[in-house]
Amino acid sequence: MIKEGDQAIDFTLEATNGETVSLSDFKGKNVVLFFYPKDQTPGCTREACDFRDAYQEFSDLNTVILGISKDSIASHQKFIEKQNLPFLLLSDPEGEVCEKYGVIKDKNMFGRKYKGIERSTFVIDKDGKIAKAYRKVKVADHVQEVLQFVKENLQ
Repeated sequence: MIKEGDQAIDFTLEATNGETVSLSDFKGKNVVLFFYPKDQTPGCTREACDFRDAYQEFSDLNTVILGISKDSIASHQKFIEKQNLPFLLLSDPEGEVCEKYGVIKDKNMFGRKYKGIERSTFVIDKDGKIAKAYRKVKVADHVQEVLQFVKENLQ
């Protein structure tokens, strides 16, 4: 499983700007890579909107925000439009990138067991190393915690 200090695993996925995006495209910038379970669900909406509200502060710190889930680009587009999200969402329909980052976990909802994305955030420094890994993220105050980490450690 990828951990702090490791080189971030490069990937290429379809993005909501109509292009394919690679992590390596952002070399020289910090990247906040957040994995979330599903577009338009309460926790995921709150997390995405918290990132939206802090977007300018992250930008001012040379930091790009990228969201990844297994949802389709069409679903992502609706999510962006409805919530006015200023950053790219990437589609990982087969969960390959999710697997590489170790965020696919066994879940249980109403007695039904399935594999799904465990809400996780990785802060990647401008050299492409994992500076901080947040797993089993609780949405409340998470974005402010990430922003504080970037301010204090990645100037």
